[in-house]
Amino acid sequence: MEVYINEKPRDIAKGTMLFDLKKQIKKDSDVIVYNGFIVKENLELKEKDRVVFIKRGEIPSEEDMEAMLVSRHTPLVHEKVKGYTVGIAGLGGLGSNVALSLARLGVGKLVLIDFDVVEPSNLNRQQYFIRHIGMNKTDALEELINECNPFVEIEKRKVFLDENNIEDVLRNVDIIVEAFDNPMSKAIITNTVLRDMKDKKIVAASGMAGHFTGNTIVSRKIRGNFYLIGDGENEARPGQGLMAPRVAIAANHQANTVLRIILGEE
Repeated sequence: MEVYINEKPRDIAKGTMLFDLKKQIKKDSDVIVYNGFIVKENLELKEKDRVVFIKRGEIPSEEDMEAMLVSRHTPLVHEKVKGYTVGIAGLGGLGSNVALSLARLGVGKLVLIDFDVVEPSNLNRQQYFIRHIGMNKTDALEELINECNPFVEIEKRKVFLDENNIEDVLRNVDIIVEAFDNPMSKAIITNTVLRDMKDKKIVAASGMAGHFTGNTIVSRKIRGNFYLIGDGENEARPGQGLMAPRVAIAANHQANTVLRIILGEE
């Protein structure tokens, strides 16, 4: 009968047990992903089962890494996700979180756009560490992405986006994530895309400051190519700062919206 091992078809004898297959394929593996779930039982394999064998701490090849992603996402999802290019405009609390979620999803290419460096005050909500202070955010985030999925293609653009360069910088992306802190920059990129780049989808965010309930942060489709995340109310202001929990909730709403756009479930 036929099963899939690291997403490659292989003929095995009917009645083969999972642990016997492990001895044949990768006897030193200590994690077994069986049909998308980690298992510890010695199960009897069935026709068309999918199995991935993993050794903890071992850096996989690109082929094996993709097989592991496929084993979790299902083949159809992964094939779609890896075919997309996403541009992330702003790599602060929103953008750094979005980028890592999309990298973990296995998005084919990320265009990382930011002109700034990591500062100590960023560490309360952005996905950087003390070792990154003083580094360009594009470089720091590339380092982090490589530590969780080194096979995502990265393009870094160390520029300040304005009306004069938005179209050029984002010309070749499929989906744009607006992730700025500055309200004026948010408005400029959103209006430019809606007016001049109607073939692009844009996922923007507004209203995630403070320590209010996270349940008010929602994803909304405003029009054909415009999606807005947040509570639409609680912007950062004196006495109401940007804090890690609600910012990360909004960022992952953005990442999930990107995924749903890719899968045609928007």
